[in-house]
Amino acid sequence: MSKFYFITLLAWIGGLALPSYAEENVSIHRSHGLAMYEDLKYPADFKHFDYVNPNAPKGGLLRLSATGTFDSLNPFIIKGLSASGLSGWFFETLTSSSKDEPFSEYGLIAETIETPEDRSWVAYILRDKARFHDGSPITVEDVIFSFEILKTKGHPFYRSYYNHVTEVIKVNDNTVKFVFNTNKNRELPLIMGQLPILSKAYWEQRDFDKTTLDIPISSGPYKIAAIDPGRSITYQRNPEYWGKDLPVNLGQYNFDQIRIDYYRDETVELQAFKAGEYDFRAENSAKNWATAYDFPALTQGRVIKEDIEHQIPTGMQGFVFNTRRDVFKDPKVREAISYLFDFEWANKNLFNGAYTRTHSYFSNSDLASPSELPHEAELAILEPLRAHLPERVFTEIYQPPQTDGTGNIREQLRLAIRLLKEAGWELKNGKLLNEKGQLLQFEILLVSPLFERIVLPFKRNLARVGIEVSVRTVDTTQYQNRVDNFDFDMIVHVFSQSLSPGNEQHSYWHSENANVVGSRNLAGIQNPAIDQLVDLVIGAPNRDELMVRTHALDRVLLWGHYVLPHWHVRTFRVAYWKPLTRPEMIPPYDLAFDAWWMADK
Repeated sequence: MSKFYFITLLAWIGGLALPSYAEENVSIHRSHGLAMYEDLKYPADFKHFDYVNPNAPKGGLLRLSATGTFDSLNPFIIKGLSASGLSGWFFETLTSSSKDEPFSEYGLIAETIETPEDRSWVAYILRDKARFHDGSPITVEDVIFSFEILKTKGHPFYRSYYNHVTEVIKVNDNTVKFVFNTNKNRELPLIMGQLPILSKAYWEQRDFDKTTLDIPISSGPYKIAAIDPGRSITYQRNPEYWGKDLPVNLGQYNFDQIRIDYYRDETVELQAFKAGEYDFRAENSAKNWATAYDFPALTQGRVIKEDIEHQIPTGMQGFVFNTRRDVFKDPKVREAISYLFDFEWANKNLFNGAYTRTHSYFSNSDLASPSELPHEAELAILEPLRAHLPERVFTEIYQPPQTDGTGNIREQLRLAIRLLKEAGWELKNGKLLNEKGQLLQFEILLVSPLFERIVLPFKRNLARVGIEVSVRTVDTTQYQNRVDNFDFDMIVHVFSQSLSPGNEQHSYWHSENANVVGSRNLAGIQNPAIDQLVDLVIGAPNRDELMVRTHALDRVLLWGHYVLPHWHVRTFRVAYWKPLTRPEMIPPYDLAFDAWWMADK
């Protein structure tokens, strides 16, 4: 259980000198970890996380797969495609998150975390034994360098994520302090705990913002043993890893080697798994899950196939409208198009009934807006913003359009045509035209050919009201470049969510990120009401207030028709070859794959 320490009182009782960064008469919280709202689950003397097997055997080769390609070992910049596995296995952060708490972090590179009650700053005291792979100590200078290089030359995401940090101070040889320009954001100390720590000595001699296949110096449990650019990367467990006995690591990182092979074609990738070319597969296709796993190794018990339930918010997957494009500026057009996606037919005919329609950006959690009109607490938030909001936020409960699943969408077509007419579009000779005679047309950009079977029926329905749609599938590199530069009309995207939404909402929806290359505001949203709601969510002082504010944000996003909602599933769908073994307990908020191991054959 975490406690509040009154530094001035302790100093007086114990004759201790006040830390140079602690303000007089300020209550300082000093602990081995930090939670967003609730108390920490694990005490200062905990031995390991509950969901790991502390006696898991070490050894073996784990073979994994990835789709696409890679051309860089720097995952922190906008250029290039970085190899899988670099974050966590290779690069480390100040803290480590537990997988059985909504949002708690425990010391990793940092041994101790200190914050005032208002969380207007955070200080991290580094572990003396923390080391990079070359044996050099991880220092305060490395922490400060990491922050500065990520904010100035890293992916634009970091500039947004760290924009509330006004000062980084070296307090002493093992303590670094981050000062914030607000005391209304409880998440900031945890965000800084997620800071990747880079070697200043290594990176200051190199161009950080350029792709590289040179193996950098890092500090994680694995080193990079081999790379075949674009084809495979192999990690080797470091027997001298400085943090192998820490409570946050015990029972994890059990494989001697991890090799990730890349496949350009997802169908070939699945067949390779069935042939035993790699050991573990997380299946994303409902059709594959229902029909493609009837092969001898499964029936013989050599492959395990499991649906593992979880309590993770499933977020929002959907067709994203790029509202920077003239064709999608009118919300009536976006709403009309939503009537032409027949989820019920797709679920029955393409997905074997495996999915649930998504009704919220925070689905599968108590953060999803309730199926009732806004109550008093929500109205207190929404009313001052009414001028910038659709009236339906106050008068209707959002539901995505529904059909009977037969493919007969006559009523949906009628509603779509009515909305399009209100938006200034007329159906003439089978073409939907505006008053200038321009055709309503757009492109759906895909990165996976497997999604074409879902998009093509949607395209046919759009054609029935005179909308001309092209579907283009491109390779991973081209897709990423186009998305980073907002060079698309419509894409499929997943906006991931957690049980503690915070600063990432700024990146998703805030006007400041609408035109920042590489930002995650893919829809190009620029709405002052949404900006204020995002700030309110980030500044929520407690869990109850967070829920109310998130409900309000959710309603406004839904009624803005920025995304045409898809579907979700509430389980991990995994298949794996023996002797790969998982712990008996899977935590509610993560698969905790780093706690798996190879059992003796």
